[in-house]
Amino acid sequence: MIRNTLEHLHAVGRMHQIGIINLLRPDRLLRAAVNNARLGPQAALIMKAAAEHPDAPAVTDERGTLTYRQLDEQSNALAHALNGLGLPERSVVGVLARDHRGLLLAISATARARLRLALMNTGLAKQQLIEVSAREKVQVVLYDEEFADVVDGLPDTITRYVTWGSASGTPIDELIAAHPATPLPLPSQPGGFIILTSGTTGLPKGAPRTKVSPLASALIADRIPFPRQGAAVIASPLFHSTGFGAWTVGLSLANHAVLMRRFDAERILQLIAEHRAEMLVAVPTMLTRILSLGPEVIGKYDTTSLRTVFVAGSPLAPELTTRFQDIFGDVVHNVYGSTEVAVASVATPDESRRAPGTVGRPPVTVHVALFDAEDRRITEPGEIGRVFVRTGIPFEGYTDGQRKQVIDGHMATGDLGHLDAEGLLFIDGRDDDMIISGGENVYPLEVENLLAQREDVVEAAVIGVDDAEFGTRLRAFVVLTDDATRDPQQIKDFVRANLARYKVPRDVVFLDELPRNPTGKVVRRLLPTGPLPEAG
Repeated sequence: MIRNTLEHLHAVGRMHQIGIINLLRPDRLLRAAVNNARLGPQAALIMKAAAEHPDAPAVTDERGTLTYRQLDEQSNALAHALNGLGLPERSVVGVLARDHRGLLLAISATARARLRLALMNTGLAKQQLIEVSAREKVQVVLYDEEFADVVDGLPDTITRYVTWGSASGTPIDELIAAHPATPLPLPSQPGGFIILTSGTTGLPKGAPRTKVSPLASALIADRIPFPRQGAAVIASPLFHSTGFGAWTVGLSLANHAVLMRRFDAERILQLIAEHRAEMLVAVPTMLTRILSLGPEVIGKYDTTSLRTVFVAGSPLAPELTTRFQDIFGDVVHNVYGSTEVAVASVATPDESRRAPGTVGRPPVTVHVALFDAEDRRITEPGEIGRVFVRTGIPFEGYTDGQRKQVIDGHMATGDLGHLDAEGLLFIDGRDDDMIISGGENVYPLEVENLLAQREDVVEAAVIGVDDAEFGTRLRAFVVLTDDATRDPQQIKDFVRANLARYKVPRDVVFLDELPRNPTGKVVRRLLPTGPLPEAG
């Protein structure tokens, strides 16, 4: 109890240092705390920024810029429109939208209208959207026009409005124009929101957040330098926890969110230069695409304002971190976490330089522990175990009733990892990705990171496939640079020269690109596991 109290006091102190709260203005602090408790953090923070910095830019997208006052007022108008539907409190509104003002308005307005928001993955197929919407009991859908065909499969009883475009239905702009911008009464309790897991192995699960601790911002910003009233280019999708969390912390600092509906590597550099952005929020594959532009294109843009690159969503290869920092400076903050546990640890730029591949240390109020297969605590450096996390943002369980294993208050992440002598955490792979080949344990991530060190390899993925002799054998899927020679034996010889014999892939398959979901994670179930055609 005493330890928790001290941790919370430390977190409050860090929030004051970072600028998220001002302990010297208890009046503002109390008002913000009340709004957060009744609305949830996103709507409450927009209201706070609108009161303190009304004319500061809140968001820029393809349509231009909205100030915090405009974002606040338009959120109120849209909330009035949603209230007019007469839905019971905490009814679920689904939003299927890319990153733009319409998505931010949907997030803020549903909270003000006493409704619950389900953030839908833009990669959902029609049948998946039908199943997820039924499971989450969605009654209203806000969607971008480009997803009209996907939304078309939903029951006619679900009300629909368009967040971007106008040809397929009523745009939210019309709703906003037709309703007052006056504040609504605060709800008795927050409606909360639901973020979907990545769904790389099946239908995405729903991870609800009803009450978010005011300390959540400290958890994210403790080891990651955020701008204060500065610009951040958020390239990671907002429907996922990485982009969503970074944007939320940015709200607490009255930052300017620069959004793009579709990823474009050169456009990111343009936006950083144009807005003198101090932060980029991205997933690892985006860094790969930026580096692939080459020095001539990269050199066209002044990116010296960049202080922080917040990277999360999938494993970040040590070689990629080094190459990116050699060009853009020591700016990469490698974040390890998940939809369920939020931020578990962060590797600062100097930690990545000193210990390539580390995911760093836990931020304030977070604790990481390793357990073996018999649920015994692992404390020896270098010993691999299952990664568990205890966090200040407790997981409420999936909306389908499933839960993660919990030991001593620490929840399983599904990953395997180890600690070094300094206490830095390393992730060795997914618990269910471990391959047993010929009686030996192989972690694909180790082989993937090694292959990424080759100058002719853009990215690689390794899986296990059935083998009559060994039970399972390794199959490597490799994406090469345009000028590289597709020689499987070269790949095998390279692994053999650096790792144990049983870690050498017996199959090497060259692809133009790896199958990924919208958050950048490799969808391994889409990689072919059947017999390969004979060479020649």
